[in-house]
Amino acid sequence: MANTNDNHDGDEEKDDSKSASKIALETENLVTASSLQEISTYIPVDVDFINKTTENDDGTELQHLKLKDGNEGNSRDSLKKWISVKDKKLKDGNEKKIEKVMLRREIGLWSAVGLIVSVMIGSGIFISPSSVLEKSGSVGLCLIVWAVCGLISYLGALAFAELGTVVPQSGAEYAFFQAAFTPLHRLYGPLPSFTYIWVIVLMVRPAEVAILVLTFAEYIYNPLADYFNTHYSDSTENLIKKLIALLAIGIITFINFTSVKLYVKIQNMFSSFKIGACLVVIAGGMYYLGIGRTKHLSTGFEGTKTNVKDLVLAFFSGLWSFDGWTSVTVVSEEIKSPNRNIPRSISIGVPLVTLLYFLMNVAYMTVLSVKEIIEAPAVGMKFAEEAFGPLSFIIPIAVAFSTFSCGMSVQFGVSRLCYAAGRSGHLIEVLSYIHIKRLTPATAVCLQGLLTTIFILLGSIIRLIEFVSFLIWIFYGLAFFALLIMRKTKKDAHRPYKVPIVIPIFLCILCTILAIIPLVISPAIEYLGAVGFVAIGFIVYYIFVYKRLHPSFMGKFTRCIQFLFQVVPSEA
Repeated sequence: MANTNDNHDGDEEKDDSKSASKIALETENLVTASSLQEISTYIPVDVDFINKTTENDDGTELQHLKLKDGNEGNSRDSLKKWISVKDKKLKDGNEKKIEKVMLRREIGLWSAVGLIVSVMIGSGIFISPSSVLEKSGSVGLCLIVWAVCGLISYLGALAFAELGTVVPQSGAEYAFFQAAFTPLHRLYGPLPSFTYIWVIVLMVRPAEVAILVLTFAEYIYNPLADYFNTHYSDSTENLIKKLIALLAIGIITFINFTSVKLYVKIQNMFSSFKIGACLVVIAGGMYYLGIGRTKHLSTGFEGTKTNVKDLVLAFFSGLWSFDGWTSVTVVSEEIKSPNRNIPRSISIGVPLVTLLYFLMNVAYMTVLSVKEIIEAPAVGMKFAEEAFGPLSFIIPIAVAFSTFSCGMSVQFGVSRLCYAAGRSGHLIEVLSYIHIKRLTPATAVCLQGLLTTIFILLGSIIRLIEFVSFLIWIFYGLAFFALLIMRKTKKDAHRPYKVPIVIPIFLCILCTILAIIPLVISPAIEYLGAVGFVAIGFIVYYIFVYKRLHPSFMGKFTRCIQFLFQVVPSEA
């Protein structure tokens, strides 16, 4: 790139031109040159260098360029695709300041709390909280299990708070594995982080979102069909529900593609509604408790199961209901003041969800008997019919909005995993590129929308995540082990928050047990399929990551995707 001459007193222009950068110029003739730092081959840009500087807000100088009109291939209509510019009036009133193309810190403390709540509270607490009660056998033990599961989840979240401040990159477990294991060995060190991406990004999260939007479709369609008394054959109804689910994933993808600010606003609204729905259930239970309806709760520990297998399964089900407490560390690079707000949001969000879960179970057990809860296909609906009568429609609406917001937040988080993995070379690089105007990881968001669409259309393969779930506990255990490793390898790292060493040790042991439980208690041939999927990932890793063998067409493919989605490499 040609050198710029700084001269505060003159307006003389010098001719100079070069092939320029991945970022080009907008429709205004005058722009700052602060972002034109790297030579690339995407679009040739000829510029006049102007002997003029203006002062930035922080006192630094900005140098200015002028586009030479009339150069072949340099029309402003083409170039406008390659710039991220924020309007800012400078001294002569007609210039624009180039902003770096990168993810912005748009998520404050309460939005981070809302993210945790959105991901943790899906449909389970409204539809099927009965599994814990069925395995524990009694009201008393069931409530103890819920409380202990909440405490364990909180301890895990606190450990992740430390990890998130030591490793401030987006990606949660992925970023932690990169920091802890990658330096240990050239071949095997990056393998845990790649395996995590291979399983979570390509299988688990898009399948989870598919389940959530299909549940959303179920709770939108069924009440409407009953209200209008329109019923069709099972195949037709399934088709309609799939179409509703596809519409939902389209809306979710559009929101996450468009703007982080838009996502935050909608997520905060849905989180408030979700908490409100939980409080309505709790208020209904407290009303009946207040008028003396205690016969179900008074059974206490009657019927408690002492079988170790049942007790372990009760805790397994309860802990699965709390999944999502890692969500805020997935988006660390977009959290405002992360060293302060990550621990704070976890300390607010996880206890809040624990309290809501506990009190909702008390409400259910106040109104319904143990048998009714266990046998009900949807506990929340059964409760609403008993407690609210004609107002029972509140629960289907709550489930619909809860699943939609949960799906939106899960996709928001997993798209940041794609972004982090593309940046590190574990997925194709273009997935780490940022939209030049919207400043979102547009290609990563669209990939997740596409994968979820495939899972919706091929509904039977969603069941595969049941047999991959044991891997999630392995990943949690590896994350806590990574914390222990970094206590040794990163002794001098700044730790604004630090958990007692006994917590990650305890959680490592617990996660190992939870990973083994489904294999021992209910062995199935499908688990071999999960292992086979991971084995394929090892082969992909060796060829494309370790050996760095890339198809010859990747350059053209990347440029095509850049033009299609208007994305460029992040300048973070």
